[in-house]
Amino acid sequence: MKIPVYQIDAFTNHIFAGNPAAVCPLDAWLEKDRMQAIAQENNLSETAFFVPEDKGYHIRWFTPVTEVDLCGHATLASAFVVFNYLNQSTRQVEFNSRSGKLIVMKENDRLAMNFPAQPPEACETHPALIEALGKDPLEVLASEDYFVVFSVEQDILDLRPDMEKLKRVDLRGIVVTAKGNHVDFVSRFFAPRFGVHEYPVTGSAHCALIPYWAKQLGKKNLLAHQVSQRGGELFCRDEGTRVVIAGQAVLFMKGMITL
Repeated sequence: MKIPVYQIDAFTNHIFAGNPAAVCPLDAWLEKDRMQAIAQENNLSETAFFVPEDKGYHIRWFTPVTEVDLCGHATLASAFVVFNYLNQSTRQVEFNSRSGKLIVMKENDRLAMNFPAQPPEACETHPALIEALGKDPLEVLASEDYFVVFSVEQDILDLRPDMEKLKRVDLRGIVVTAKGNHVDFVSRFFAPRFGVHEYPVTGSAHCALIPYWAKQLGKKNLLAHQVSQRGGELFCRDEGTRVVIAGQAVLFMKGMITL
């Protein structure tokens, strides 16, 4: 059996930046264990698999160690593959997923994802969280992840979390964020429990970041920068119960998996 595979750098306009994702279009689902083994072999933060449906595709995402409910950068990468290699005439693609319907549209040179908003709320803080981050934040909230707010951008850049301690934290991952110096807000995202110490760019985390910063800054359109080593730029829009997360993507590699 041969399966096409594309490696796409998402949320960037040049290779070796943004967040790399593997994308595997399928005619029919493989066994879950087989998809997990492919994701482990790819050894990227996410591998996306999708199969055709009547109105689009059904999509699933795997880290090297587990399947996840939502992944932004691998969805952007999957849409890039559809638009550029599978259906060049379309300007919109719909993915069904464990997190509901996800729509990606072409907007000039960007791809815009329409995702459900996940505003962070007050929560009890896991005792390992602050100790692992090594710095006291302004506040700690939660959505799918812990949502930790700091004073300034340099606080985010300076963080050197203890990943072994972060593995004890009980939610999916940890978003850290602050108002940006040259953009509206910056962030980083850590998920050692899911086999990824730090994501280069995390689209799904912006489902919480966008409604939070839209409220804090009193604006609907926001420019964001995830300040990981590779870095990534996200063009964001708050639409109430939904958010739009837009960015660019580029092909790094395409090939075949032989099973």
